[in-house]
Amino acid sequence: MTIIVYLKRNSERPNLAGSRRSAPTATDPDRSVVVFHSGHSGSYSITLPARPRSSWYGFWFVNYLKGDAMHIEKVGVMTPGDMGQAVAMQIKARGFTVCTALEKRSERSRALAREAGLTDVGAVARLVAECDVVLSVMNPGAALDFAREAADALRASGRQTLIVDCNAIAPDTVHEIAGVIQGAGGRFLDASIIGPPPRGKAKTHLYVSGPAAADLEQLAGPQLLVHVISERIADASALKMCYGALNKGTQGLWLEVLVAAKRLGVDGLLDQQLRESHQADLYNWALGQFPIMPPKAYRWVPEMLEISKTLATAGITPKVFQGTAEIYRFVAGTSIGKETPENRDKARDGKDVVRLLAEERSRS
Repeated sequence: MTIIVYLKRNSERPNLAGSRRSAPTATDPDRSVVVFHSGHSGSYSITLPARPRSSWYGFWFVNYLKGDAMHIEKVGVMTPGDMGQAVAMQIKARGFTVCTALEKRSERSRALAREAGLTDVGAVARLVAECDVVLSVMNPGAALDFAREAADALRASGRQTLIVDCNAIAPDTVHEIAGVIQGAGGRFLDASIIGPPPRGKAKTHLYVSGPAAADLEQLAGPQLLVHVISERIADASALKMCYGALNKGTQGLWLEVLVAAKRLGVDGLLDQQLRESHQADLYNWALGQFPIMPPKAYRWVPEMLEISKTLATAGITPKVFQGTAEIYRFVAGTSIGKETPENRDKARDGKDVVRLLAEERSRS
């Protein structure tokens, strides 16, 4: 059998003529694609969508010939919150059918799903039964409960749906979830999302680990960058835990100290000293992060506890991030913590956040 591989420009949707397997269903007009020609039993061509990483072509082609490549058409996303909705929109823009399950969900989730044009299948059982892959993007404190619900759906449907946990959870929690899903007959991958919600010009990174993790590269796009890092379950989450510890842990430390300085009446002097020191850039960074943080604080509490769990497993004290969880628990209980990313006061700056939290602490 002779195989010729070449690149061309094509504005058509991907197709696969005369073959038992179909190519991925999403591509952009006038993007480079790969075309394979075979002289075995006649010739046919496979048009594949462009991907950010050239290694994807080799993976898909080899596994196409072996019959092992997973073909994704319908993607489920639970839940369509701030990050989940943005990720879902990026996947939908690539031409995939994107579904969610809004039974028992809040009106905010329903509104975000409608805005994104997601297909509501109602119950999680239907989501698992009808989709090729389901991405769990939610409060990390709910990740295990969702996995158990998905496992019930897997057993009931007899499907081998790929369940991908994309939450900020500890490697030990990942392994527990993997056992739940695989024990019910499903496939499991570990993933972590690092970066802002991919809206506007923002890009986010989806790191994936586990057996055949490259299957998920089909979802990649210009703003959703998929990185396959290993075949080992939990490597992606270990990376997320370390990154989140530095990112959100640093924010928590700055917030705690600046609120304390405000209550002690030395905030002006501290501001002056910081701006005259080598800490000025980090100080400005922290103030820039504070305005968007309060509505997310309730989700950061379980994330800090998962980081604490991760560090304990690595032989490092878990106490630092147990304390950081307390800071975010306080923020979540305040009036600004009860806002949503959509209805927060966009004119509020970092110093306003510090002032309001200091006032709320005085009243508590």
